[in-house]
Amino acid sequence: QVQLVESGGGLVQPGGSLRLSCAVSGEALSRLTVGWFRQVSGKKREGVSCASGADYNSYYLDSVKGRFVASRHNANNTVYLQMNDLRPEDTAVYYCAATDPWITTMDPNPYDHWGQGTQVTVSS
Repeated sequence: QVQLVESGGGLVQPGGSLRLSCAVSGEALSRLTVGWFRQVSGKKREGVSCASGADYNSYYLDSVKGRFVASRHNANNTVYLQMNDLRPEDTAVYYCAATDPWITTMDPNPYDHWGQGTQVTVSS
């Protein structure tokens, strides 16, 4: 059973940075695609990035390109999301999720395994 645990959320001022961690257990990270998603209450969950298990590249939502960087560390089975130049509109609950390695998408539907989420609040 694949399990994911996020950490690293919190309150930060606009322009600040946070690093989210997603610790994966139950399967080797090298055999998974891991995505980061976010959701604001009352809105649909949206994909923020995808660390592909197929080509090991990372893909991003247009609004976070150049500010967010996803990285996967197979040695410790952890995926990170470094978030820089944070904006109030980045405020959301952030989730990591895993799916089969041949899937590369930021659509949440194919993802089978989800973490519990971590709150990120960007406010002055």
